[in-house]
Amino acid sequence: MTADPLVVGVTELLRRPGVQRQITVSGELNGVAISSAAVPDGAEVEANLTLEAMSDHAITVKGTIVAPWRGECRRCLRTIEGTVAVDVEEVFEARPVEGETYPLDGDRLNLEPLIRDAALLSLPLAPLCEVACAGPEPEDHPIGTDAETSIDPRWSALGELKFD
Repeated sequence: MTADPLVVGVTELLRRPGVQRQITVSGELNGVAISSAAVPDGAEVEANLTLEAMSDHAITVKGTIVAPWRGECRRCLRTIEGTVAVDVEEVFEARPVEGETYPLDGDRLNLEPLIRDAALLSLPLAPLCEVACAGPEPEDHPIGTDAETSIDPRWSALGELKFD
């Protein structure tokens, strides 16, 4: 069985509150997606963090998480890629408060929920390939072709209405 790269031992930190430790971890996070963008399955997500024990049952985690993403431009629908970098500052404790702190499992710190949450919340909601993207190219229909006859009949019926 291979060790999870996003689980960190913190025994020494818990014995010495106030001491900090710098770490860099990376691993794959699958299934991180919203409707407009996703972290590609199998892509490496990296976290550069500072861990500090506040007591023998609580640790603060501060740093930056970097994740690649892929999505569709909201205007032209082309596939685009990018990278998000998000700063985090969270608390892990033996008795976590749901929605406020993360669980500290004995002398182990599982960073996956924190990294997953941060990556998910930083994905672009409506990505653009470029600011000046005008969207898809309009179809060319020269005058005198079938384009004129392909008008929705509901619109042409409106032209026949007369208002008194």
